Amino acid sequence: MVPLEFPLVSANISTNAGADVTVPRGNISRSLERTFLMALGFNQQPTQYGAGTRAQGAAVDAGLRAHMLKVYNYMTMALVLTGAVAWFTYRAAVDPSSPTGFSDLGMSLYFSPLRWVVMLAPLGFVFFLAARIGKMATATAQMVFWAFAGMMGLSLSSILIVYTGESITRVFFITAAMFGSMSLWGYTTKRDLSGMGSFLFMGLIGIIIAMVVNIFMQSEAMAFVISVLGVLIFVGLTAWDTQKIKSLYLGSRENDETVGKLAIMGALTLYLDFINMFLFMLRLFGNRN
Repeated sequence: MVPLEFPLVSANISTNAGADVTVPRGNISRSLERTFLMALGFNQQPTQYGAGTRAQGAAVDAGLRAHMLKVYNYMTMALVLTGAVAWFTYRAAVDPSSPTGFSDLGMSLYFSPLRWVVMLAPLGFVFFLAARIGKMATATAQMVFWAFAGMMGLSLSSILIVYTGESITRVFFITAAMFGSMSLWGYTTKRDLSGMGSFLFMGLIGIIIAMVVNIFMQSEAMAFVISVLGVLIFVGLTAWDTQKIKSLYLGSRENDETVGKLAIMGALTLYLDFINMFLFMLRLFGNRN
């Protein structure tokens, strides 16, 4: 038996030898975002630069850079936490001296009904945070975010068993380069990417349907196509989400509490984009043990 992989992605429910389960991320981009904004009680308004002075414009730019830096810092720390938890869980779950190759912890995590709790718990964190963040203090929202990142590490620990460490490292840095390039483009481009969001969301739904179908077909060719499309969709979502985070800040920068919560939700969104892109890339280029 092979442990279950749990990619927390916006579209993926595939069960091959290592049954992959994905989480609907599209909801965050759509209904969850609307729920979050309604909970905070503000409507995004266009930013007026012309009426202000140069000093005011410079202050807005400085505030935006600080906000984006906070988003990226939260996201990076969450990835580090996820990686650390995944590594220590893997070390504790594997026991070469055991006939099964796994310790009691490993058997519980990967082969008992507990695995479904481990796989689905991150989804619960995402929906809880998105639905309740408007009523939370910023510090509480941060704690939930860190708890989510830790639970993701527990869920993703199985990829260290399924794939070689060398291929995981290689794919991680390739994904980081792709993510950084697209996020930078999304931040700096003058082009309005809002129309692209609807197209990408439809593609996301298509991937979900295709993965459900492939559970029964077990087609390697279809799995390959799904992985390629998944990478392309999350590459686009990275740019789109980055521009969205920037726009939301400009529409709510006067409210410090709201901006703090937007930073957390922005980090969560980009974290999911990165993780999903990484997992699809791993399916394409990862070397299995």
